[in-house]
Amino acid sequence: MAPVQPALFDVAEQVLFDDVEGGIRYRPGLVDIDRATRWFADLHEAADWRALQRSMYERVVEVPRLIASYSLSSSDVPVAVREVLDAVRGVVDAPFDSVGLNLYRDGRDSVAPHNDTLHALMPGQPIALVSLGEQRDMVITPKADVLGRKIRLPLAPGSLLVMSHASQFTHDHGVPKTRDPVGPRISLAFRVRQPGGDLLRGYSPIAT
Repeated sequence: MAPVQPALFDVAEQVLFDDVEGGIRYRPGLVDIDRATRWFADLHEAADWRALQRSMYERVVEVPRLIASYSLSSSDVPVAVREVLDAVRGVVDAPFDSVGLNLYRDGRDSVAPHNDTLHALMPGQPIALVSLGEQRDMVITPKADVLGRKIRLPLAPGSLLVMSHASQFTHDHGVPKTRDPVGPRISLAFRVRQPGGDLLRGYSPIAT
């Protein structure tokens, strides 16, 4: 079956999949484009971007994007991250304590289909994903056919995608590579960690 493509002109919250914890929901206009553009510029310059590698299929591979991460209780969190968090808290009631940032430099950068790192996350708490910069597609794939069809979702700058913890057991999500000419995109994923939960377990810096 062809992927479902939500209407881009619909600025109201879209329910992509529902479950007892809220499912997967998309809000195209969390903030206006001017504020999203300013946050992108600030974070592109100020975030502690790192090139990482990880073990996969018995070999070490370079992660095809740059990564930054912060505990929200830390004093070194960029001002723009705190402003994004304030906007998210206006619509999502959750005690977020960490944020992971991805910088997709161009269409060659991507993230493979996956569910979030469940051992590190607090059950029952959502993941809130804010997109800045260039629009990229996220592909949301059910782990079983009975759960519905694959969704190809263009993530607009200034948009918010909220995924329940429960949805990580039923759906994978990823950002595929594209041959289209695209500029950089930044995503911010706010999460609630388990005590001692390490969201970057298995990753290591690339030697320079």
